Amino acid sequence: PDGAGFLIYQVTAATGSISDGEEGWLPEIPRRVLVTESLAMPIRNAGEKSFEFEKLRQSGSSESLRHQFLDVQVVSRPAWYAVMALPYLMEPTHPSSDFVFSQYYANALARHIATSDPAIARVFEQWKNTPALDSPLQKNDDIKGILLEETPWLRDGDDEAAARRRVGQLFDRNTMDDQLARALEKLGEMQREDGLWPWFPGSPGSEHTTLNIVTGFARLRHLGVETDITPALQAIPALDAALTRIHRQLIDVKRLDQPNLTPLIAHHLYTRSFFMRDIAPDAPARAAIDYFTGQARQHWANLGSRFPRAQAALALHRLGHGDDAKLITRSLRENAVVHDELGMFWNDRPGWFWWQAPIESQALMIEAFREIDADDEAVDLCQVWLIKQKQTHNWPTSRATADAIFALLLGGDDLLTGNDLMRISLGGETLAPADVEAGTGFYQHRIPAADIRPELGDITLTKTDAGVAWASVHWQYLEDIGNITPHNETPLTLEKSLFRRINTDAGPQLVALENGTRVSVGDELVTRVVVRTDRAMDYVHLKDNRGSGAEPVNVLSGYRWQDRIGYYETTRDTATHFFIDHLPPGTHVFESSVRIQHAGTWQAGHAEIRCLYAPEFSAHTASTHLDVTR
Repeated sequence: PDGAGFLIYQVTAATGSISDGEEGWLPEIPRRVLVTESLAMPIRNAGEKSFEFEKLRQSGSSESLRHQFLDVQVVSRPAWYAVMALPYLMEPTHPSSDFVFSQYYANALARHIATSDPAIARVFEQWKNTPALDSPLQKNDDIKGILLEETPWLRDGDDEAAARRRVGQLFDRNTMDDQLARALEKLGEMQREDGLWPWFPGSPGSEHTTLNIVTGFARLRHLGVETDITPALQAIPALDAALTRIHRQLIDVKRLDQPNLTPLIAHHLYTRSFFMRDIAPDAPARAAIDYFTGQARQHWANLGSRFPRAQAALALHRLGHGDDAKLITRSLRENAVVHDELGMFWNDRPGWFWWQAPIESQALMIEAFREIDADDEAVDLCQVWLIKQKQTHNWPTSRATADAIFALLLGGDDLLTGNDLMRISLGGETLAPADVEAGTGFYQHRIPAADIRPELGDITLTKTDAGVAWASVHWQYLEDIGNITPHNETPLTLEKSLFRRINTDAGPQLVALENGTRVSVGDELVTRVVVRTDRAMDYVHLKDNRGSGAEPVNVLSGYRWQDRIGYYETTRDTATHFFIDHLPPGTHVFESSVRIQHAGTWQAGHAEIRCLYAPEFSAHTASTHLDVTR
């Protein structure tokens, strides 16, 4: 500055960069940007299914577009990803009773899986020291557009990878036997004299914790897993006493003629129904069970969640009231959503109670439809939803993991056996599988830039066996930012709108900006990004790019809460980043503000979003052209 106190800047349309005309170029924001677009391709059961990657097919119409690569990924048997979650149960992170039981459950289940088919044990042996045991967060860095080290989830990726690498211990006979014996001994030490388990050592006996542990023992036996159910049998009298105490309280207050069915009562009936032949209830317990069974027959509709309804249905079925049980499962089926890709699921209201947990609820649906109705089609559809959930997010708790694995092994098609690989062809040319991953049947093929042609956008999947599978295509290219068109070809979609904030007599208002709208230096622009998704996703990265002539209003990073979503927001040189831990289904709106600093002609920047756990789910918007005056 020559005493004037300011510099005069100009923006060139060629690069989108700002210069001062005398001191040389300031750091540039390139006009041409790297774009990654993906197409998720699901398929169920044997047959062929065709897809069109429309943006790739139209790529020949842009003279400024330069291909980088086309990456093809195929997963033939994704049910194995559920089994990879077993190590999460193996080593408790704290000494609670349910985590100790999770250790026992994982080892017992792993031994059962390994001994049921020697080929399965060989798969785990082949996984050792291979990328198969890496966390999905650690893979595909060149596709995701951001390094894991630059996100808040580096430790999550390391933890998941470490857990997966412990999977080999689950299939070592000596390790399994030792872990089973130690966990069973520890459970025996933690069990109180009255038969209940405390949540943590030294705590009072917990009715809910005991119900979960006893149910876990029952499910292991139900699957045919070799297990010692003595601790569970020792807890039955205490659970009977708890149910009897509730019954007596109702008698004392003379409320027996009113609806008294609760989720806890349904859980009691469900757990007790596994053991009616092992231990007959005494007279007071029999009276309580009979009373609450009548309550379940009459008032099951008062249970607001499908989780306790399914528990009530299974209890009624086992206690000799099959018609009432079928009425409940009929109601559950009538309220379900059936989707070609996602299978059967329910649009439940989210909540924090244990009976509102989505994974555990889906596992109960599978158990109910199989045991009560012998409905193989419903079981298959529910299992599809469960596997698709594993595609996009982690199962967050040991109980969710245990219930999900139980449900996937409970009847239906054998989802872990078979050697058939799904085939994929692009532009009529079938790719030859190479370096196929054991178990999952995953393989990958990268097509270099010189070989990419628009006709590769015609894609066909061929599957020869039953079950759900998926593939994905990731296309990366360089393009002039002004020529980028929106990409919304996956279930995760994105829209970006610009508004100018103006002050009026009625207060601040937002005025929508169209492409090419003239604005002035000093104006505040509000960016509104609308995200839509039809399924839950973990580890979602939203990047809102800024134009070269604007600066952010908010420069402080921090964790935010908005509409039941938690995310970390950080402002960097050219973009605002939103790191969303868990994105539920629905429509979500994110806003940020910038202040225009420089006159000229430039692009406001595009927004992009990707699920880092499943990078095939992504979207981006176009950029808005701005003319800025002084």
